[in-house]
Amino acid sequence: MKPSPTAQVATALNQLKLADPVLCEIVNRVGEYRIEYREPGFETLVKSIVYQQLSGKVASVIFARLVAAAGGKLTPASILKLRPARMRTVGLSAQKTAYIRDLARHTRDGRVVFEELDRLSDEQVIETLTIVKGIGVWTAHMFLIFALRRPDVLPTGDLGIRAAIRKAYGFAELPKPAEIETLARPWRPYCTVASWYLWRSLEPGGEITI
Repeated sequence: MKPSPTAQVATALNQLKLADPVLCEIVNRVGEYRIEYREPGFETLVKSIVYQQLSGKVASVIFARLVAAAGGKLTPASILKLRPARMRTVGLSAQKTAYIRDLARHTRDGRVVFEELDRLSDEQVIETLTIVKGIGVWTAHMFLIFALRRPDVLPTGDLGIRAAIRKAYGFAELPKPAEIETLARPWRPYCTVASWYLWRSLEPGGEITI
């Protein structure tokens, strides 16, 4: 019988706290694991593109306008019915407009099939998503964590993760990906849980958004 999500989290926290005293202190300070998940579909990935390099408040307004312009639901068809100029009027940059339309075409043409992603390995998901313009490894990592609910994702390129590690572990500078990989070896196979706590360590009382 497969362990329940609650049991899995308890197991992850026990291992992380035993394996890493610094992370143990963070877990104890932050408290309950309260990750919020998204639907693993087209709309979630569009939202990730909209939110890239914007404040959450500004991005949420633009995203809401895009949904309204698309008739209330984001699908490849509803996006491609919109002219690029119309997408620009909701506040999207020309670059993000191109990225979202490229994702819509890849999805429409079957090169990205969201219903099949759950059956792929983490590496295969990253390879599939990053064929789309504007979707890099960071966005794929966020999709793996918050949409596909993968338990062992380590976003070594994420600025928040790097800043949290520098602060908690006493690095003089932001750690490099290889340094993070070495540090995180005891966290396997629960790097997602460790990452969530690292984010929260920088934003006590805040919520993680993608």
